[in-house]
Amino acid sequence: MIPGPQNAITGVPGITVGSAEDTERPTGTTVVLADRPVTAAAAITGGAPGTRGVTILQDGSIETGIDAVVLSGGSAFGLDAAGGAMDALRRAGRGYAMGSARVPIVPAAIIFDLLTGRSADAPTGWDTPPWFELGRRAAEKALAGSTPVPLGNAGAGMGARAGGLKGGQGSASIVWIGGDRQITTAALAVANPIGRVLMPGSRAFWAAPLERNGEFGGIPLPDGPLTADALDFPFEGLSTGTATTLAVVATTLALNRSQCARVARMAHDGMARAIRPVHTPLDGDSVFVLATGETAVENPVADTARAGIMAADCVARAIARGVYAARALPGLPAWRDLDDAGTPRDG
Repeated sequence: MIPGPQNAITGVPGITVGSAEDTERPTGTTVVLADRPVTAAAAITGGAPGTRGVTILQDGSIETGIDAVVLSGGSAFGLDAAGGAMDALRRAGRGYAMGSARVPIVPAAIIFDLLTGRSADAPTGWDTPPWFELGRRAAEKALAGSTPVPLGNAGAGMGARAGGLKGGQGSASIVWIGGDRQITTAALAVANPIGRVLMPGSRAFWAAPLERNGEFGGIPLPDGPLTADALDFPFEGLSTGTATTLAVVATTLALNRSQCARVARMAHDGMARAIRPVHTPLDGDSVFVLATGETAVENPVADTARAGIMAADCVARAIARGVYAARALPGLPAWRDLDDAGTPRDG
């Protein structure tokens, strides 16, 4: 297994990404678009999720492919981004045909970023919530074709925070080659967890054992065991629903919905390898899986399990890459601002 040439979800043929930001707020939206309707599923493990259109991905729902997945800041307001994306896709002739009408199928999930870069008592400061337009802009960029996936303060990662650090948008890929057969699996993640992505007292990422080619700094793991105090976490005073890590996984395998759902559940293990603690009552952690169908499934058990392994590794790496690439916002230091002990250099 080796990283794909783009080391991003756009390395899966037929997948494009569009990101749009409001840097003044700050917030943003990301659209992961397939070039045709694809089989998909979702797994939601966090205790405080915010989603739209996810029930269509469950077994027992109508068997229809989806057009895109929207990830957005804005808390519940940000679910409007899916409407903007749907409008852009409808104008492009995309969507499920219902007579002469077309209805794009666009599940969505959100993070809470309403207070990022603002004082706790600051007003939200809009006349009209911006996320419908952000969704439209992001979808239009995705429709325009594949470009490098922006990392860090981009798309839905614009206002993300990660355990006291600036969070962000990241992506990673893996290509498995077995004889004349090749499988590409990749992930895009928005890291906005309550938990920490760094090992206590260091700049090393929890995901460091999975790092490829120094993609998030190549920082060595700290020596010796961690103390009990270092492994504790201060939950007191934290609010439910103010954190979430989101991920979209794409694979070239021709998985069915049930197989996609299994891969989505396995992909959550990537969050557990990159964040501590994760899947708390305070987080809304959600994973979507898209199967583009380029590679036939030869062994349903082995291929599904292998895709799940690849997905989990990619999710962990994407989370770390998003934080590694992020830039500081007022009151929120970035990884690049830390000293070797994991403390902001300005004190």
